[in-house]
Amino acid sequence: MAKKTEKKTVRVMLVKSPIGFPEPQKRTVKALGLRRMNLVVEHEDTPVVRGMLNKIIHLIRIDE
Repeated sequence: MAKKTEKKTVRVMLVKSPIGFPEPQKRTVKALGLRRMNLVVEHEDTPVVRGMLNKIIHLIRIDE
């Protein structure tokens, strides 16, 4: 029987508007699928996603 590997996920909520912040940060918010305030999205916990989250840490709340 093959061992099932559970993929870790990260829940991200946009808690501050990206208005007034640099354009690359706005594009990162959009790329993560955060379209509205208080919208929660789930992403697979990968180094790429973690890097994106670190760039906009001041705009989001992360639940592991």
